[in-house]
Amino acid sequence: MHSFKEKESDYSLPLGAVWLMNSISEYKGKQELYTCQSPQILNALVKMALIESAESSNRIEGVVVDRNRLQPLIIGNSRPRDRSEEEVAGYRRALDLIHKKYASIEITPETILQLHRLSRGESGDAGEWKSKNNDIIRINTDGTINIIFKPVPADQTPGAMEQLCLLYRHSLSRFRYPPLYAVACLILDFLCIHPFRDGNGRVSRLLALLALYQHGYEVGKYISLERTVEQSKETYYESLNKSSQKWHQSKHDINPWLHYFLGTVLSAYKEFEERSIALKPIRGAKTELIKQVIENQIGEFTLSDIMNACPGISRDMIRVVFRQLVSEKLIRCLGKGKSAKWKKL
Repeated sequence: MHSFKEKESDYSLPLGAVWLMNSISEYKGKQELYTCQSPQILNALVKMALIESAESSNRIEGVVVDRNRLQPLIIGNSRPRDRSEEEVAGYRRALDLIHKKYASIEITPETILQLHRLSRGESGDAGEWKSKNNDIIRINTDGTINIIFKPVPADQTPGAMEQLCLLYRHSLSRFRYPPLYAVACLILDFLCIHPFRDGNGRVSRLLALLALYQHGYEVGKYISLERTVEQSKETYYESLNKSSQKWHQSKHDINPWLHYFLGTVLSAYKEFEERSIALKPIRGAKTELIKQVIENQIGEFTLSDIMNACPGISRDMIRVVFRQLVSEKLIRCLGKGKSAKWKKL
């Protein structure tokens, strides 16, 4: 669509983006080295990323599930109890599809519809383009509503999605753009088209993960890109808003979104390196993994939250680490009993 320029003269990569891409490429080069470490620990990172990805991507869209239910839903075989749990379990199935079959999946409108069908729990209008126009709005503190962007009309959506997928594949086959730039264009244009009534954000993150995998950037397998987005949600919406201005006229500035997107990928790689280095020695690896999970908590948390995020690590082991962090005055308990809340200091 509009981010894929027709002429080479229309495209100029800013120096900041070049620096970010070079840094990401360096981390990508070390990716295989990290993945050759302890399979047990890396498997724990994979499970942790699955849980965090399904939780964060749905939570951004306002779909919240009891954290005690996350591990049974995502790692176990627990059946969903309600609509929210169906969507979280569906997102998990979409992630599983990407992790296992990304090399054989072509980015087409049919693939995008399948990702939407899975991530929406395969119910309602899951797997269907929007049937009505959907404006992107902002609700102000005084209750008034502002329309901040008008996506592609519903009757033009199927054609727009077909064109977007064709332009993305064509740009790669012609080597017109660096792969990371092409992926950023793909996601920005997808969000500007806004092809679904609901679930556009979730599908955009699945689509980004799939495209990154296909270009060899597999960090999303070990570090949740969705959690990284959630932690920078305000910047995410701000960059998207800036880059969508004048998008319909092909006069938009992709750079705010490009820098945000590349920064997210780089942040994930940095975290992967930090975890890989910290977990390299077998002795103490589980302790470091628990500490990493606690460090990534947003707001108050419980012992059960940490257990759910650390599959395969016993409650007793987690309690030992809690006591250590308490003695170091890094965390504090806010109550009593098994459901007591904890807080980072």
